[in-house]
Amino acid sequence: MSAAFEMILTIVNNGFSDIVMDAARSAGARGGTILHARGTVGEEMKKFFGVTIDPEKEVILILTTHEKRTAMMKAIGDAAGLRSEARGMSFSVPVDDVVGITGAIEALNEGAE
Repeated sequence: MSAAFEMILTIVNNGFSDIVMDAARSAGARGGTILHARGTVGEEMKKFFGVTIDPEKEVILILTTHEKRTAMMKAIGDAAGLRSEARGMSFSVPVDDVVGITGAIEALNEGAE
């Protein structure tokens, strides 16, 4: 059985979360949570995919339905992927259950129908 929901996590350079959220909204996202973070790299990893790694990051969390996940991740990748200035990468994890945001869950379920 697949999970009821998916959590898309996107990591981008500092200042690019609006681009990620705009792309996700264009694919059906209703909102997200932005966390400020700092990455750490050793000397041997100062360059990755031919670009300098910026230690200041933003992590965007978006809860969505399984059906909308792929379209959102594609939209995010197109707008803020590794080859863009945002240097973003996204991955998703299954979410079996959610507590405390009943109205949001109902809205997600309505959008999946």
